[in-house]
Amino acid sequence: MTSAVYRAAPVGRTELLARLERVLHTRGRALLTGPAGVGKTELALAVAARAESRGETVIWLATLPADRDIPGAAAAALVASVAASMSWPAPGTAHGGPDGPGGSGSPGTYDILDGLPGPQRTAVAMLCREALIPDGGWDPIALRLGLAQILRVLAARGTVLLAVDGVQRIDDTSADLLRFALHLAPSALRVIAVETPSAYGSEAPPHRGTPRPDPAGPEPLWVPSEADVLFVPPLQADEIAELLIHHRLPSRMAGRIHKASGGNPRLALAVGRSLADARTPVHHAEALSLSGRARDLARQLLGAASPDVRSTLLLAALALRPTASLIRRAGRPTAEADLAAAERANLVSLDEDGTVGFTAGLLPSTLVHDACWTERSAGHAALARVVDDPVEAVRHRALATDIPDEKLATEVAASAEIARRRGNSALAAELALLAAESTPVQQGAERIARLVDAAEEAARAARADLAMRAATDLLARDAAPADRVRARLAVLDTAGQGLCNLDELYVHAMEDSEGDTALRAAVQLRLAVKYVLADGDPVRSRAAAVESAALAGSVGDRRTAARALTVQARMDRVLGSPDAERVLAEARALEVFERPLGIRNAAQILTIRHAMFDGRLTDARDQLNALLPLVERRGPVEDSIELLSTLAEIEARQGQCAAALAHAGRSLALTLEAGLSPGPAWYALALAETAGGSFGRAASYARRSVRASEEEGDHVFLSRSLYALGRVQLINGDVASALESLRRVQADERAQSTVDPSMLRWHEELAEALLANDAPEEAAALLEDVRPVAERLGRTTVLLGCDRAYALYLAASGKSAEAADLLSRTADSFAVAGLPLERGRALIALARVERRRRRRSAAQSALHAAAVVFERAGAVPWLGLTTETSSRTAEPAPAGGDTLASLTDAELRLAQLVGQGASNQEAAAKLYLSVKTVEARLTRIYQKLDVRSRAQLATALSAWPGHRPAQAATENPAAG
Repeated sequence: MTSAVYRAAPVGRTELLARLERVLHTRGRALLTGPAGVGKTELALAVAARAESRGETVIWLATLPADRDIPGAAAAALVASVAASMSWPAPGTAHGGPDGPGGSGSPGTYDILDGLPGPQRTAVAMLCREALIPDGGWDPIALRLGLAQILRVLAARGTVLLAVDGVQRIDDTSADLLRFALHLAPSALRVIAVETPSAYGSEAPPHRGTPRPDPAGPEPLWVPSEADVLFVPPLQADEIAELLIHHRLPSRMAGRIHKASGGNPRLALAVGRSLADARTPVHHAEALSLSGRARDLARQLLGAASPDVRSTLLLAALALRPTASLIRRAGRPTAEADLAAAERANLVSLDEDGTVGFTAGLLPSTLVHDACWTERSAGHAALARVVDDPVEAVRHRALATDIPDEKLATEVAASAEIARRRGNSALAAELALLAAESTPVQQGAERIARLVDAAEEAARAARADLAMRAATDLLARDAAPADRVRARLAVLDTAGQGLCNLDELYVHAMEDSEGDTALRAAVQLRLAVKYVLADGDPVRSRAAAVESAALAGSVGDRRTAARALTVQARMDRVLGSPDAERVLAEARALEVFERPLGIRNAAQILTIRHAMFDGRLTDARDQLNALLPLVERRGPVEDSIELLSTLAEIEARQGQCAAALAHAGRSLALTLEAGLSPGPAWYALALAETAGGSFGRAASYARRSVRASEEEGDHVFLSRSLYALGRVQLINGDVASALESLRRVQADERAQSTVDPSMLRWHEELAEALLANDAPEEAAALLEDVRPVAERLGRTTVLLGCDRAYALYLAASGKSAEAADLLSRTADSFAVAGLPLERGRALIALARVERRRRRRSAAQSALHAAAVVFERAGAVPWLGLTTETSSRTAEPAPAGGDTLASLTDAELRLAQLVGQGASNQEAAAKLYLSVKTVEARLTRIYQKLDVRSRAQLATALSAWPGHRPAQAATENPAAG
């Protein structure tokens, strides 16, 4: 190891890294174990880099597969590593240069063998020069003692960390030597052993607890206790998303990649790179038809199993609900033993009832992919004879043959209908496509009808891969235009948030729907959604929705008309039209007669969101709580995600912080489990974390949502995510970053012609950021623009946010008494509106204004009131912000302290930089200002503080207890 750079914890391993360092500190030994690719080496590297940064010596011994068969290979490599770390020449090499000992070489170095007794020196030299070993071999006793002495000499120079990566590959001779040397090693020598077992001990498989060292491998270097062994688990789905972002891979596929990889980081990155290289659209990635590195890694993992075990695993991969009993009855009498071996190799997990689950989704798909047709056919035929569900039996019979048969196709179609009634939409979609593919070509019309049904069934199940397969098959045949349109619409309906790069589908759908009013209405509805999500054009979206509603209404298609009117109402709201509520009421009336298949685009959920925008939060929350249990029992997962995210957003505003975090977390878990784009769920979690979790985590989730929305080309959630990011950046005092994020929101919203300020409340946040950056005129102009619109539309809570921002403008303008009065009234109004966190935020701002008025008692009273509000709501980060502000407010002010308190946040930041010696140019660069702005601001600072030089400014700052280094933000501008 040569790098002494501090190494951050690998993604998702912060707690495990801290535990590993504690174990090394208290016990001196640690064994990292877990499956290949899970990140054990990364953890060891992180610990080694941190040890080097503390000045400790690090010896890194990485074994190779060939070492297992070479006696003494690992021990020789260890000696060479010690020599390199100590600047010693390798054994037998003259130190200092070609002149040998005493020559002209560098002083202070000596041969690693110097100081060893003769027999030990000879034995170690023989170990490192195997070709010179005489027939008698090396002296094992002398070699043991020599290696132990080398480690003792090394440890005498200070703390040493020995990291052995791949202990399972150490040859028996080296293992014996290392055991002896470590037994005699002083406490200054700490050891990390990294092990990848070929199989886990049966007493503690990986999914039930901490595994024991590999019983099939060599004897361990020491006898580890339970405290020494750290099992490195797979990453969770959200951690896989963070890993993908860290490696600049598409994070929108995180859920599906987690399923495919089982949380194994190496496999996840291979899958991510494979999909990225293939430029696979997220909505087509369900099947994960991978090749290259991802498949090779899966094959390496499966290589830990014997051919017999892999044959058993193939049956498990072919079955829908594999169990040990089912596989045994299907012709594998050793199923239990084979599955136990596979479990020890971390390929599957076994429940108490014998249910088999693969640890990574890519493993069963690779087994099936690599099996020949004969093996797959025989496996399906065997399973068809023993499964106890007639639907599954029909599926296996159909997959066991490649000869189309109308009777079989009819049975499969009937089974699809049964699966649909059971609520198993995924199985219904698979069977519907299987029925179409089983239909003989002579039955052309029947095959096309079944392909249309399969595409639409796949759309209901959100199985984009099956919808595309069905549509591709249909479009290659002589299908009627109406059938082609229905197939294309099914593909569009599975696209989710990612509607970019699908223009060709829309064009062909429009062409084929010519002359069919009902289908044209359906196509226009999809275009209305595309125009707002992918194109960011609500005006065009509204026009398409109006046309769709009219067409659908003319042919009595109430379902399409209701959905089109809902889109129109949403766009009317965006554009500030007074007709929004009337149109929404029309859509709700139609839904009474024709219940929609889902609620994501239904008038019912839009009514709830309008109540949230209007500040009727209790009403909106009550409606959601009544609807959620029903949707969770009988609705598609996308509807549950939509309701949970909306509920979290409402609860975050209401100050129901714990509930908001819980519902946002459930929304994200369902999103990742379903393999959907996580952008919307990350946005909801960013809001919930801002309210009651952690400002740092909130910013992280907001950044992820921004990235996912950019990948999807989703303009709606990109603006929302940037708003969430800018808001938390402002709260954290990162004014420059907040300005950048919020200005992007401003540009996007204006480009989309958004009028209604209640749907995304970025105006007040941007105004505060501008004030914090000493741009009061721009902030005032922004507030003057939005206030008349909010008044015309009756958006009272938007006006309250504008009042808080305007009060800060008054304070920055020297009208602190007026500012304090307005903030006090605004805080009370927020309380009446049921917005406790906004009330607390206004109270913090009031406290800061009162302190500048030299009314410290009033400031403390406002902060106490804010703390009570935040504590009652469980708003942990806001409570911490209040405590921090309170501690500064309570500091006694020296002479001139009140004068310093009169500086604005922007002025104080500049004063601190200049007081520490920054030039005007340097201060301008750090604060993202022009030099002229810095000069004008400094003039005001000098006038307020009555100083005439930078030296006097530095003296004034140093005498103030509230003075802190300029790198640390002063008070959070969002708090006042």
